[in-house]
Amino acid sequence: MALHTNKEIRIYCENTKIEKFYPFGTTLKDVIEDQKIDTGFPILGAMVNHKLKELDYLLYKPKTIEFIDYRHPDGKRMYMRSLSFVLFKAAKDLFPNEKLRIEHSVSNGVYCELEAFEDDESHQQIVAKLYHRMQEIINEDIPFQRDELRTEDALKEFEKFGLEDKCTLMRTRRQFYSSVYKLDGVINYFYGYLLPSTAYLEKFNLMSYYEGMLLVPPKEENPEILEKSIMQPKLFEVFREFKEWVDIIGVPYVGQLNEATINGGISDIIKISEALQEKKLACIADMVFQRKDKVKVVFISGPSSSGKTTFAKRLSVQLSVVGFKPKVISMDNYFLDRKFTPKDENGDYDFESPYALNIKLFNENLLDLFAGKEIKVPRFSFTEGKMFYNGDTMKMEDNSVIVVEGIHGLNPIISEKIPSERKFKVYVSALTPLSIDANNRIPTTDNRLIRRMVRDSLYRSYTALETLRRWPSVGVGEEKHIFPFQEEADVMFNTALVFELGVLRRWAEPLLQEVSPLEPEYSEARRLIKFLSYILPIPEKEIPPTSILREFLDGSSFDYS
Repeated sequence: MALHTNKEIRIYCENTKIEKFYPFGTTLKDVIEDQKIDTGFPILGAMVNHKLKELDYLLYKPKTIEFIDYRHPDGKRMYMRSLSFVLFKAAKDLFPNEKLRIEHSVSNGVYCELEAFEDDESHQQIVAKLYHRMQEIINEDIPFQRDELRTEDALKEFEKFGLEDKCTLMRTRRQFYSSVYKLDGVINYFYGYLLPSTAYLEKFNLMSYYEGMLLVPPKEENPEILEKSIMQPKLFEVFREFKEWVDIIGVPYVGQLNEATINGGISDIIKISEALQEKKLACIADMVFQRKDKVKVVFISGPSSSGKTTFAKRLSVQLSVVGFKPKVISMDNYFLDRKFTPKDENGDYDFESPYALNIKLFNENLLDLFAGKEIKVPRFSFTEGKMFYNGDTMKMEDNSVIVVEGIHGLNPIISEKIPSERKFKVYVSALTPLSIDANNRIPTTDNRLIRRMVRDSLYRSYTALETLRRWPSVGVGEEKHIFPFQEEADVMFNTALVFELGVLRRWAEPLLQEVSPLEPEYSEARRLIKFLSYILPIPEKEIPPTSILREFLDGSSFDYS
């Protein structure tokens, strides 16, 4: 057996299943070259003992390594951060006095705005110039550099580039050291790691989109092909409306929210946020009332942890205000008995499929209610996997309207027997209007995941690890069965509250810290802990008992049984 010096370290590679000794201070790039690791696509980073690391990471201790490409969620995040930095540099090179805002995900891309946009003709020209400059930067193969500076020195660097939003964030985060990223002399900060150099960014597009532009990435399942952009005018309008609103109240970014938490202004922000949601609920009730001669059922759909249940209850209150007698039906009570539940490609029960529901019975019940008949209301036992009846009945009155809540509410298959003029469709989701700063957005999926994690712990006794394990399959179901139908809605409602992540941090952080480093989900837990660390904790005492946020905490005045 070969002897090894104490200056060599043992490295196990998950990709090749090879364990080898390497010199003290070997980089991840060295391991790739030595073992000729090929995943089929460019390697972007690595999981080192279940922690994400950049490829220039130095190895000083025994490690288990898994190299990742774009198809891994963290690989895609690294790619998109790096691509955003290239766009930022292109904007600085061409329009040094204009501010770039990277705002939200829409139409299979990321929406961005530059203050230089004026009219349609100049808009098109500016986007073309930016795209051309981005291509030049990528072709030059410029390395991304990261420095850890004392925070006061990092602030000076950010101030030179007019990055006031980052200065506010760093001041309120109160850390000794802060990261500063550099790209050929241009300074910025990004939440998370970047790629080794610009040459890794082979695939992207930049196209005009409304008043801004859409940064289009490759497909997650095949990085050789770009995502196909689709128009989502209703979703875009909801984002734009709330972006304008957070700008008005002065909390477009986490730094400003933290300042409000420190100086006591958070109390007013909570009150205004809740009041805005109540006003919009009242407006939706008015819209239903205007169609009262035809509409008999309101369908409420949305992805996991979007707050559908509380929205349905609060909308029912507002419908009562305008003279309706709402009857609430939960689509969860129409699940098929477990033995009839369809299975996915892995042989697991596919509860996200609309065909997991008894569509025939659901349509028959609605038609009977419209005809003035009394129906027996089904219930479903998730423990036993069976539908049952407990004697509850339902019958419509002259001024009744049915409110149906469920993830498949906008899917035409679910209500195939119901005439379209009888339906009013609402899509709800937690489309967070808050960003970390002007160039670091907060994905709506992160907002919903943190909501679900807290609720799973409180009401279902699930650990954070269990929630993190389930989340990818939830996302697959949403992409397949929910998101394609969101533009079918008559109206969209944003359940996100600008202050909620500060409240949820108090609950989510201890749950995430329990995830063991031995678990593959450890990397995701650490990412979320770091993300939450930017947001100062916010007390929940002023959140009203009817708040949508109470669905995920405790203290709600609504009955969820």
